[in-house]
Amino acid sequence: MRTRVLVFHPDLQSSTVNKALAQEARKNPELDVIGMYAKYPDFNIDVKAEQEALEQVDRIVLQFPVYWYSVPPLLKKWFDDVLAYGWAYGSQGTALHGKELLIAAGFGAGEEAYQGDSGYTAEQLFAPLHQTSNFIGTTWLDPFVMYGTTGIEQQRLEDYVSAYVRILSDIK
Repeated sequence: MRTRVLVFHPDLQSSTVNKALAQEARKNPELDVIGMYAKYPDFNIDVKAEQEALEQVDRIVLQFPVYWYSVPPLLKKWFDDVLAYGWAYGSQGTALHGKELLIAAGFGAGEEAYQGDSGYTAEQLFAPLHQTSNFIGTTWLDPFVMYGTTGIEQQRLEDYVSAYVRILSDIK
């Protein structure tokens, strides 16, 4: 399966977790890993090029840090621009039907901050993304969620990187 990993981190070079994930993913020749903020620093997305690239793959991975319980601004703009009517949805919008969609997201706080009375779970926070997946006809895969990414310890980082590489290799 051809996989395109789109990394939406506003400052990837200063990142600990997303940078490590992207670097390790780039070692796999089956994966096309793109730093989206480096590609579109002015937010001027080449919609046609993005759509053509997505048409060539079987699996789309959206990798990002969760900011204020949501996606980074460039990812939101990417959704708005690239997932266009007549291409991604609507009676003629079937370009992504049957492709797989995986969310790989990091939360700065620990998991306890997103449970019970403390707050919404990752599953609840990802509901708009899941619904977008349904709307555009992609197959929603269980998200790869990382907690406690702010000030992460080396061993935990290595565990996340290993798990991510395994998931990218194993998902069918």
